[in-house]
Amino acid sequence: MAANSDQDAKRKNVIDVLNKARSMELFAIAQYMQQHYRLDDDDYAVLATNMRKVAIDEMKHAEAFAERIKDLDGIPTQDHSAKAVLDQDVYQIYPYDSDVELDTLEKYNQFAIICRENNDIVSMRLFERIIEEEQVHQTYFDDTATHIKTMDKSFLAKVAGTDVDEDND
Repeated sequence: MAANSDQDAKRKNVIDVLNKARSMELFAIAQYMQQHYRLDDDDYAVLATNMRKVAIDEMKHAEAFAERIKDLDGIPTQDHSAKAVLDQDVYQIYPYDSDVELDTLEKYNQFAIICRENNDIVSMRLFERIIEEEQVHQTYFDDTATHIKTMDKSFLAKVAGTDVDEDND
């Protein structure tokens, strides 16, 4: 009986970190979609389209976490880890998002360790896969923030008003 209780505790630990990660993904979806709408309204079609693509990646992550939680007989959370920050301009968006992704990377690395410590290699590998994708997002946000900071209006003029073929996603 003690072994079963120990397994239940380990499973609960993994479900807890998976739900924390899902909650973070749900926040990221709301945040990035809000920014997508703002960038689109400001006529930065290329930036808006890229932001939408990142949000869709986050949707896939949230779903992957939910599926794993269900596999472990848990209930996927619907709660967001934070409330989306509204009305950010193009100068605020990318440094903010880079910081969000850095925090995510740090936490997901910790969560992967927790999964390993609780003998759940499948969940650990899920975190490792998603960490790689989050690193791509962080690099994109950081690079874009740097372009905006160093080239400012010339960079923004280059991406303003450009038409994007959304069917080629």
